[in-house]
Amino acid sequence: MQRAVERRGIPTVSITVARDVTEHIKPPRSVFLPFMMGHHFGTPFHTELQRRIIVTALSRLTEAEESGEIYSLPVTWAQARREGAVIEQALGLKT
Repeated sequence: MQRAVERRGIPTVSITVARDVTEHIKPPRSVFLPFMMGHHFGTPFHTELQRRIIVTALSRLTEAEESGEIYSLPVTWAQARREGAVIEQALGLKT
């Protein structure tokens, strides 16, 4: 799908949590996050991280130097979960 959109002149970027699959498929541009499957944007309510992921993905549209490049966002799932738990507690969603 991504290549078909690219052939029409529209640049694309994938956000992925499966590096091995991404390396095999080789999309034009991608951002890899070492998160659990299904958690491409981290934890709920962690808007700072979610914004960072989106801004990073958008920046790859112009900053990626070659097709198939995979950019790894320097954040871990453990870090995202810790920060997410603090946010949920501050919102009164967890005790």
